[in-house]
Amino acid sequence: MDAVTLGLICGLVFGLFSSLIMVPMKFDSGREKWEALSSAFVDRFMIGLIIPNVTFGLDPLISGLILGIGLSLPSAIITRAYAPIMVIGAVGGLFIGFITKSVLG
Repeated sequence: MDAVTLGLICGLVFGLFSSLIMVPMKFDSGREKWEALSSAFVDRFMIGLIIPNVTFGLDPLISGLILGIGLSLPSAIITRAYAPIMVIGAVGGLFIGFITKSVLG
């Protein structure tokens, strides 16, 4: 499997997971809920897409952690929900890094 295909798969899975864990949350309107879910999906999809394709010459676990945290930070700053966003970004980045290392070597 090539890195782009792996990235697309990881992005879809991570994006869907992140969106699904937000479904039970309460929002002021249906539009706000849709915006939050779609934003979470796109944010996490891009993390999943990028990690298998960018390693910085480092171990994929380290690259995944750096990218997971770094790409989650803007959303955490905007929403002021630092802990959940940063933790999910870090864990997801490590997990995708692990998958990348396992599949791509």
